Amino acid sequence: MLLRIGLRKKTSKWTALMTATALAVAPMAAPAQENKGPPILRDTESEQLLREYTRPILRAAGLEKQNIQMVIINESAFNAFVADGRRIFVNYGAIMQSETPNQIIGVLAHETGHLAGGHLAKMREQLAQAQTQMIIAMLLGAGAMVAGVRSGNSNSGLANAGAAAVAGPQEMIRRTLISYVRQQEENADKAGVKFLTATGQSARGMYETFKRFTNDSLFAAHGADPYVQSHPMPAERVAALEELARSSPYWDKKDDPALQMRHDMVRAKISAFMERQDTVYRRYPMSNTSLPARYAHAITTYLHGDLRSAIAQIDGLIQLQPANPYFYELRGQALLEGGKPAEAIAPLRKAVQLSNNAPLIEMMLGQALVATDNKTYAEEAISILRAAVARESEAPLGYTQLAMAYGRKGDYAEADLASAQAAYLRGDNKTARDLASRAKTRFAIGTPGWVKADDIVSAKPLPGQKNN
Repeated sequence: MLLRIGLRKKTSKWTALMTATALAVAPMAAPAQENKGPPILRDTESEQLLREYTRPILRAAGLEKQNIQMVIINESAFNAFVADGRRIFVNYGAIMQSETPNQIIGVLAHETGHLAGGHLAKMREQLAQAQTQMIIAMLLGAGAMVAGVRSGNSNSGLANAGAAAVAGPQEMIRRTLISYVRQQEENADKAGVKFLTATGQSARGMYETFKRFTNDSLFAAHGADPYVQSHPMPAERVAALEELARSSPYWDKKDDPALQMRHDMVRAKISAFMERQDTVYRRYPMSNTSLPARYAHAITTYLHGDLRSAIAQIDGLIQLQPANPYFYELRGQALLEGGKPAEAIAPLRKAVQLSNNAPLIEMMLGQALVATDNKTYAEEAISILRAAVARESEAPLGYTQLAMAYGRKGDYAEADLASAQAAYLRGDNKTARDLASRAKTRFAIGTPGWVKADDIVSAKPLPGQKNN
């Protein structure tokens, strides 16, 4: 299930730091940070693959127990970054443009280098120091300008010196910070290669990725002052990385064919969901009968309204891989969105079973149960959805469907509470408070439901959100 949802704005505080920890290999390296936060994509198959890519790297970095999450951003540009010390953000474009697992793994290793190096915390220290220096410089400069004005000539040398005292340190501090960021990038490159070597993986993909984008940025970098670049100059960075990567004994190691197939399947899935139908068929022409191409064909067929043909194609995929949970998930999703929720239940049950109860797939199963409008399914839907939101607490869909299930059962207190939780996660604070206030009147004072509702009523908006 590939969902487009808005990202909760927990990281707005560090918008200015995104470029400091971004891969920054394309012109759109950092501008995804809007006031509402970048939209994210949720898909169990894609997220699971990224988690498997990062798990050994995080273990090598000593971060295995830190519960680092993978977040896919709805941006087609090639980029990845860290912003809050506990999540690695990857544009879907980075996955699409990585032809091999090793290429995207190299990117993830680089970002892990930022996390392992504590670069965000250190950058905060640098910013704090810069702020202190800036205040001192401004006070000194302002003092000189006041003295100049008092002398009776605002254009006096003393006043001009005051202005220079303000402008000079600002430029010096800016260059100092940029130099620090540049050093962080170099350190992340080195750490990334170290982690790849420790896990027996090649650093070739990491080098290939940086090399691929070097030519794109060389023209823009021509004649640029290397001391005002936030990242090492491309040619220097790639040369240093190549030397380091080639020194690894695993330079020539290839990706496992089974892993390459999974990578290609995820790329096909993202293409089918995110690109125009004609683009999908150019990328995967009908003459291409590979499994990834057939996956893309089946998805784009259902998305463009031919449900019968899509189901036939999906059934063909299931015959080839009867233990693949994502084929059953796709079948259920196609039927559910095609207006056949009752028929979607069986394949979604199978998908839940084969995926070891993946929360996002459980939410879709709960949605199918609710959509049948059959009250006998209400208890089962509630049980499934409660389990799902317990493990995936930031997905509004789960709470929305849970509210509907409680409504089918006639439990309006829990329905209001679940609706309030969904609204809160969407950033609709006014609706969340209104629903939670109503829920409080339905629960007995002091009960768990009342306490949760009260928490929402009294909660402050998430960073970056308005208290509307």
